[in-house]
Amino acid sequence: MAKVTLKDYEGIERPTWCPGCGDYGILAAVKQALVSLDISPHEIMMVSGIGCGSKLPHYMAGNEFNSVHGRALPVATGIHLANHSLKVLVICGDGDSYGIGGNHFMHAARRNVDIVHIPQNNQVYGLTTGQFSPTSDLGYASKTSPGGTIEQPVNPIALALAAGATFVSRSFAGDPKHLAGLIAKAIQHRGYALVDSLQPCVVWNKKNTYDWFRERIYKLEEQPDYNPSDRDWAWKKAQEWGDRIPIGIFYQADGRLTLEEQIPALKEGPLVFQDLRSKVVQDAGRLRGMFM
Repeated sequence: MAKVTLKDYEGIERPTWCPGCGDYGILAAVKQALVSLDISPHEIMMVSGIGCGSKLPHYMAGNEFNSVHGRALPVATGIHLANHSLKVLVICGDGDSYGIGGNHFMHAARRNVDIVHIPQNNQVYGLTTGQFSPTSDLGYASKTSPGGTIEQPVNPIALALAAGATFVSRSFAGDPKHLAGLIAKAIQHRGYALVDSLQPCVVWNKKNTYDWFRERIYKLEEQPDYNPSDRDWAWKKAQEWGDRIPIGIFYQADGRLTLEEQIPALKEGPLVFQDLRSKVVQDAGRLRGMFM
């Protein structure tokens, strides 16, 4: 069988993002990660929400579910429970992930459902023309905070660690090669994997630009004290933001049971391939509401 190529992931739609948008780098990285692992389009499911970044699956070949704002993670959880033979990637913005979807973010992490979560974090609501978002820096001026936002920004890395995530990472859309490597490792990880992707918005966010990030970003894996198996070390690195911004894998814990590994009905294989009349499948259906 021929190896998967980038051409296999070419979509039929052309991106409508603004020229220079960081989403282009994330799109390239997602494709490259899947190709590097020789995963075919029919083997993946991409789930998105609402926003500029949530249009990414439209521009690729593969299975796709475009959910409502903030609900991509529970939808992805349901899809994965129905067919855990698929590689499920959740691709949505910082508003979807850390704002209206913040409660789902926490529970997906603590349940350790085997999905890859790739928030495109541009620190602004870009699609709705520039309101401040949950990750906007303190003092960030926008049309809804003309005097500068007075809210402390959400720290996605710290939140994921506190919630019990087993793979916590961050990368930068301006470095698609680094981002692709992290996404590939996240896909190979067994359990919930966060890949927070810093994504400059060239139209609405005039502060957190490509140059602003490049002056501050450094790679964790190049540091002499690099130790992603140490949760205390990861927590300390998670607090860094401003003059120095770390990217890479903050924390990875292997061996913890995933959500689907603890559900008896799934021991016989994906539900989509089982007899729907069996008692074990019917019992699984009754549990469905627990994960929404």
